[in-house]
Amino acid sequence: MFKLSLEVSRAILNGQPVVALESTVITHGLPRPQNLELAQSLEAIVRQAGAIPATIAVIDGELCVGLDAAQLETLASNPHVRKLSSRDLAAAVAQKASGGTTVAATLRIAASTRIRVFATGGIGGVHRGSQWDVSADLPELARQPLVLVCAGAKAILDLPATLEQFETLGVPVVGYGTDAYPAFYSVDSGLATSNRVEDAAGVAALARTHWQLGGGGVLLAAPPPAETAIPRDEVEGWIVQAQAEADAQGIRGQAVSPFLLARVAELSGGRSLQANLALLKNNAKIAAEVAKELAEANMSHA
Repeated sequence: MFKLSLEVSRAILNGQPVVALESTVITHGLPRPQNLELAQSLEAIVRQAGAIPATIAVIDGELCVGLDAAQLETLASNPHVRKLSSRDLAAAVAQKASGGTTVAATLRIAASTRIRVFATGGIGGVHRGSQWDVSADLPELARQPLVLVCAGAKAILDLPATLEQFETLGVPVVGYGTDAYPAFYSVDSGLATSNRVEDAAGVAALARTHWQLGGGGVLLAAPPPAETAIPRDEVEGWIVQAQAEADAQGIRGQAVSPFLLARVAELSGGRSLQANLALLKNNAKIAAEVAKELAEANMSHA
């Protein structure tokens, strides 16, 4: 069922730093050809920072941890692969299907293979207008002992309600060099994190202690790079318009987020896409640094 690449398998066995990367950003998150270029860039950034990248996806029913160049290209070019959350994994395996793994599915697979750090763009959360529409990313993160590096929840979501959910679930929301909770494309959502750390060593120390106390995931909220970040009020105008169009067209369920993100990219003249690409790369670098600190700490305590 699990199929680890030789490189990832050896790295885990030898206690080397490994960073999990999700694949719905490739299959459903970005247009072609940016999706494949990004996937390749993220892996290269993780390597340059001294860790092993483990892009995760389901291919022909196998839970693949670490993809080769051909597998990445197939995922990026096939418009018919599934979007797989944690609830969808069993069906995909049983039916020998292929798909990109969401944050929730990637968390579950990564934790099952003893990977402790995961980099993504923005996490899911509570959808606007429905307190019952809550992403599986949140409870999955609460269960799995990983550090999830992101730029906060996607700006299209209800951010105050999402932060309340993290509190309820016992997930620390840690600002990376900031007390402000970022809003994906924007540096500051106007909301606060529950804690703050200044560097990767601080993240590793907090995470190890959280796990020793029986905790699950740690959300590390890293502000997007300032040079591509967009003021929150500008983004909000685009989101309101995109949401109204989605409602008018009857778009529901898993189709909502891809529609909103694509429409915001159009309304912003591509600025949101550039911000998204920049923050994904920034998060991959931070994740690699955290993975190195955790690996060193584990070695010293072995």
